[in-house]
Order: sequence, then structure tokens, then C-alpha cells
Amino acid sequence: MAAVLDLYARRIVGWASSATMESALVCQALWKALNLRKPQAGLLHHSDRGVQYTSEAYQTLLNTQGITVSLSRPGNCWDNAVMERFWGSLKSERTKGKHYWTREEAKQDVADYMDNYYNTKRLHAYLGYRSPAEYESLQAAHDRLSGRQAA
Repeated sequence: MAAVLDLYARRIVGWASSATMESALVCQALWKALNLRKPQAGLLHHSDRGVQYTSEAYQTLLNTQGITVSLSRPGNCWDNAVMERFWGSLKSERTKGKHYWTREEAKQDVADYMDNYYNTKRLHAYLGYRSPAEYESLQAAHDRLSGRQAA
């Protein structure tokens, strides 16, 4: 599984799953995020130095979309801590101790966790104990009231 997390609201905005961890998997997750968010050029995208993220295919996709690349330094896990925290939450809150009979069953359960719990109900201390969806909604309302345009 690969996922793209929007650091602004700690929301999973793109994900994909596959039987193998190849560059096509992370490209698919990024495409889903791009199609959902439609960011302007200049977006900063951070990842670890996994071979999928440093692949020519992924780097080309980032470049053609006008995305600035930020990679963790070798051996520095702190740069990717928010994403690692998501994976830890997924494992401890949903998949730990579960047995899935099929890959499709696992995929559906993880999708349910992201879409119907993590993004919409799970409270984050960083967001003032709000879910990512609630935080974005409140920020959008605040921006409308103050006359600012959303990014």
C-alpha cells in the first residue's frame, strides 16, 4: 500500500494498493491525490528515500506536475514522521491482529479506515482535536468569512 497525506490537515488524499511495491504503485497513489486536490504548481512533496519514490517514473511525474521534491536525508526518520505516524495508527487501530482471507478484503478494510474513520472521525491533537475533514471545513468557512481564497 502507498498513501499520500496532505500535511495541512493530516488527511489521506490519495492511496493505492498492489501485490508488489513498485514505482507504479506510488505513482497511482499520487495521481489520485492530484486528481482530488488539483494543486497549483509549486507544491512541496516529501517522501522517504525508498526506491519507489526515487524512481525515474515517480520523479518524472512529480516534475511534469510542477511539484518540488523533498526527500528525507539517509537515516533521518524524523523528516517523514507524520506519514510514519499514519502507518502506525493504521496498524494499531485497524489491522493489528486481523486476518484477511483475501487481498481485496484487506484493501476494503483499509480503505474504510482511511475514508470513514481516519479522515472523518479520528481526532488529531495537531488539529486542535478535530478530524482532518472537520479541520478543513472549519478552515474553509474561516477563509470565506475573511474573504480569502482557498489555495
